[in-house]
Amino acid sequence: MEPFRHLDAVAVPFPRPNIDTDQIIPARYLNRLRDEDFGAWLYRDLRFAPDGTEVPDFPLNRPQWRGARIVLGGPNYACGSSREHAVWAHVDYGIRAVIAPSFGDIFRINGLKNGLLPVVLPAEAVRNLIAQVEAAPGARIAIDLPAQTVTGPDGAVHAFEIDPFAKHCLLEGLDELGFTLGLEEEIAAFERRYGRENA
Repeated sequence: MEPFRHLDAVAVPFPRPNIDTDQIIPARYLNRLRDEDFGAWLYRDLRFAPDGTEVPDFPLNRPQWRGARIVLGGPNYACGSSREHAVWAHVDYGIRAVIAPSFGDIFRINGLKNGLLPVVLPAEAVRNLIAQVEAAPGARIAIDLPAQTVTGPDGAVHAFEIDPFAKHCLLEGLDELGFTLGLEEEIAAFERRYGRENA
């Protein structure tokens, strides 16, 4: 997993409330293997018409936002089913962070485990950021994970909270398995000690 420390990137506004995981990645793509490019199916039925052509006014299809790495979402972003594929679709597309007033709990947890940073900011702060990037398409937002801050195009700084363990794993580029493997020596020492004490 790629470490997440600082991100200064174009942010795309997508303020619709209650975007669910089936809109993020339709269920028909859930039987694909993880090594496939799930980014191709991000918002598939919103980004593309039934004939496969792009929907011109969908934000990620507009030239100024096509390469965005940050999503500015609406309330209850990524609610719905627990599919981890919704996070994979963001990450494979190139998105590293979503800023929203609230998230579906399972999406938020899956994001932290897969290198996607979900940032919760007050609704008014998110609305202001959305207004700024809509007024100046292509505007950038900076996220500083060590400092736990988001800096908007206007220079305003917003603090956010994150679980310390999740923060550590993101900073180091570790998933839970990688973190556990990093404790291999301590685990082996415990097993030796336990074996001696219970022989």
